[in-house]
Amino acid sequence: MSLFNDISRFLGNGTAQKQNLQEDLLRSLLVMAWMVEARDPYTGGHLWRVSRFSYLLASASGLPEADVARIALGGFLHDLGKIGVPDHILNKTDRLSEEEYAVIKTHPEVGWRTLAGHPLAWLAEAAIRSHHEMPNGKGYPNGLSGDDIPIDARIVGICDAFDAMTSTRPYRREMPIKKALSIIEENLGSQFDRTFGERFLALGAAGKLDHIVGHSDQGIPLHECVMCGPTLVLRKDQVAGEHVYCRNCTGEYLVEEQDGALVTTPTQRAGSAKDLEPDVDNALIARLIHESASALLLKN
Repeated sequence: MSLFNDISRFLGNGTAQKQNLQEDLLRSLLVMAWMVEARDPYTGGHLWRVSRFSYLLASASGLPEADVARIALGGFLHDLGKIGVPDHILNKTDRLSEEEYAVIKTHPEVGWRTLAGHPLAWLAEAAIRSHHEMPNGKGYPNGLSGDDIPIDARIVGICDAFDAMTSTRPYRREMPIKKALSIIEENLGSQFDRTFGERFLALGAAGKLDHIVGHSDQGIPLHECVMCGPTLVLRKDQVAGEHVYCRNCTGEYLVEEQDGALVTTPTQRAGSAKDLEPDVDNALIARLIHESASALLLKN
């Protein structure tokens, strides 16, 4: 916080200047998280989905507006530490060895060390460090249990697990929503916080999660690569005639309009190195910042 205060004093005390600075700092965090996610072609939209699930669950739990906004941001930033996981482990299609799983388990603390010097680190510390902790004390990295696990992490942990189950991976297709919810129900109080888990199950039973599952943005479902499954990410500003690429097999797809909706058709070509470069969705990030700014910024 001291760095932020030093910069604020340098810029002056104007509210607009302070808010612009905070929004720029927040943007830097979200872009960093986006680039980490881009390393795995099978997690397109994961951060957006976990953020939206977390927003819904925090809201349904009656938390204050600022807490809801902070938890939603934590959902977007929770996997920042995967920057330290080697590609051959992150993208492995077979079962991880004990040694490889030990590397995966370092990502909460790696994420926190990556973020710790940032002036807005306080927004996401709990979600990043503790989203794999469990009520029964068998989670990681610190074996926290019960109420010792921060609320942010209890909520993000449920949403992260649900999205993992309902998303396709190289080694399996996505799980039906009902099955994923039943697994959460079976593990209430052990793997998942009972109170927040029950509220999440109620959201699922009411169909309030359906519009997020399998999507990479509001109203935009993931599209299927014929070789790899749902790896094609479209954006709100996507138009017919453009191309998108599977970042797993490099296949190129033409975006076309059909009955008022966008569809993707394989061109039988592969994308070039430039085509496959990660490209941050700045419009989506701007919306996330706009949604959280009034509730979170200018508070400290």
